[in-house]
This record gives sequence, structure tokens and C-alpha cells, in this order.
Amino acid sequence: MPTDELVCSRKACRASATRAVLWRNPRIHDESRRKVWLACAEHEEVLREHLAIRGFPVTTCALDEIPDDAG
Repeated sequence: MPTDELVCSRKACRASATRAVLWRNPRIHDESRRKVWLACAEHEEVLREHLAIRGFPVTTCALDEIPDDAG
């Protein structure tokens, strides 16, 4: 999928995604499992903080750096 078609995962946001937020729920998934939320510049920090406050391990990266095993 071309990156210009990727949109932010924040509810009701339709802006183009510029970054990926990689996270996992350690109560359910081991370290090999990571989920991906896409973020626009405005919502990257909001999404990251939403997950971090719940104790989920979170990292961010550029869209072209999303690991192949993330999903």
C-alpha cells in the first residue's frame, strides 16, 4: 500500500500517517508479538502516551522502518 494512503489510527482522524507506533500487551503477548498503530504528526504522542500509561511497551518508527514481523 502506498504510504500516501495510510491514515492515522486516532479515532476520527483522517490525516495521512507519518509514523508508526509499535506496541504489545504483555499480559497477552510475548515479546515476539507487536501491533502497529499509524500516527499523523499531531497524534503520534497522544497514541504513544495512551499505550504507555497502560504499561504497554511502546516504540515509534518511520513508516518505512516498520518491522516485517509487526502486525
